[in-house]
Amino acid sequence: MQDVAVVAFAQAPHVRRTEGTTNGVEMLVPIFADVFGQTGLTKKDIGFWCSGSSDYLAGRAFSFISAIDAIGAFPPIHESHVEMDAAWALYEAWLKVRMGEVDTALVYGFGKSSAGELRRVLSLQLDPYTVAPLWPDSISIAGIQARMGLDAGLWSEKDLAEVAARSRGVDMAGLLDAPYVADPLRAHDIAPITDGASVVILASAERAKDLAERPAVITGIEHRVDTPVLGARDLTRAPSAEAAGRAAGADGVEVAELHAPFSHQELILRSALGLDERVRINPSGGALTGNPMFAAGLSRIGEAAKEIFAGRANRVLAHATSGPALQQNLVAVMEGLD
Repeated sequence: MQDVAVVAFAQAPHVRRTEGTTNGVEMLVPIFADVFGQTGLTKKDIGFWCSGSSDYLAGRAFSFISAIDAIGAFPPIHESHVEMDAAWALYEAWLKVRMGEVDTALVYGFGKSSAGELRRVLSLQLDPYTVAPLWPDSISIAGIQARMGLDAGLWSEKDLAEVAARSRGVDMAGLLDAPYVADPLRAHDIAPITDGASVVILASAERAKDLAERPAVITGIEHRVDTPVLGARDLTRAPSAEAAGRAAGADGVEVAELHAPFSHQELILRSALGLDERVRINPSGGALTGNPMFAAGLSRIGEAAKEIFAGRANRVLAHATSGPALQQNLVAVMEGLD
């Protein structure tokens, strides 16, 4: 099986609200042009297209079909879709290239959270018998998770503020004086509702050398899942992230882009993945600076790959999550191909 590399990455601006439709076309067209410009590829050169989005969030059936308007009707394409973060679409595309079915693939994800009530939508993914009828939103569940860690002595509110300050690039002074949103979480501990999209181009390692000066070869990638029953697992740990990291070979990385929509979740992931103080965490700012649903996880892969493109690192880790309280986790490890 052939090695697979990330050769290009682009993302739309992370904003609170965008004009246009919920099918993402307006966000996707410019970033498609961006990655084609980076690689010199055209639409006809892409062997496989795969996207991640949510029809429910978009408020329309088959919104991902409408998004194909951003690609165009000709030439005909080989396309697939996942109803979750596009990091999982990248996994599907990675398999296509890995198995030799194609030598290039374009992966994209998009979400327009401002179009509806995001917190209510996320409540609907919870257990329909015992949890969803209570309508706990994603912030409330994360607050419970953060409180459990505080009570167990695993972290302090100061630790959360330090994560938020570093990610957002602000002074920590005064953060602990801010009011609670969902005790013990404050506004700076919570990823903002964000519209956005991202795109990654994959290529076989042999083809990648012609498309990028320093491709980021995926040396390991794995995704695992924990039970959705919140009371059946220790919310202060992420066993699925730990297992995925172990399978992907997460040791020895210099940079880690972690998809942590809440500040305390970065602490959980750092422990699960064995990341010490020598590892640079979220140099991009991470999800706390912009968390477009169904694109933020793919962006972590792209942002980690950019560290290799720029020569700032040779071995990096990217993480994506889905579901409540870090229920599902994907880990990818990449190395520079010189």
